[in-house]
Amino acid sequence: MPGPVRVANQADARPLAASLARAFFDDPVMSFLMPVEASRRRRVAEYFEAALTNQHLPHGGCYTDTDRAGGALWDPPNHWKLRFGQVLRGAPKMIGAFGLHVPRALRVVSAVERQHPRIPHWYLAVLGTDPIHQGKGIGSALLAPILERCDREGIGAYLESSKKSNIAFYRRHRFEVTGEIVLPGGPPVWTMWRDPRPPEEA
Repeated sequence: MPGPVRVANQADARPLAASLARAFFDDPVMSFLMPVEASRRRRVAEYFEAALTNQHLPHGGCYTDTDRAGGALWDPPNHWKLRFGQVLRGAPKMIGAFGLHVPRALRVVSAVERQHPRIPHWYLAVLGTDPIHQGKGIGSALLAPILERCDREGIGAYLESSKKSNIAFYRRHRFEVTGEIVLPGGPPVWTMWRDPRPPEEA
């Protein structure tokens, strides 16, 4: 059983990206963006390493466990959208990850960003657990620190689920489906929002 949940740091980027790549190998969106199975795991790992380093880790809202079996990549209020400098820093790894499908990836990002809520919220960009450790409660444990903070501070949380089968899991954590985005030429994703737990229910 992996160890306790903790805040992730830059030293976690590569091993955590490898765990997330195994978790997302059969993800419909990743399969759409990286259709060649033989190279998908490497490409997904490159993508997550770039995303961790340039977007998610600097804000201190990412959580993993001591064995890096899983990760929850959160962006705090008003920090969910990539800045131009972040795009430039991550460009080499993103090109390595998506290859000829960079234009497709950009269209997907644009379609998802258009539906993103503009009111302040915590954004769960990624939640994943290495398949060999799934079913042990790691995902719920990784969510807990920020969801508790959302409840304490009275702020909402938002995510997009790329698998319909994951909706029930998120509903157990008080997320509800708010819409569906059909990616250009690709699979659907489901938008989900969580209101903070009222103080009297805490």
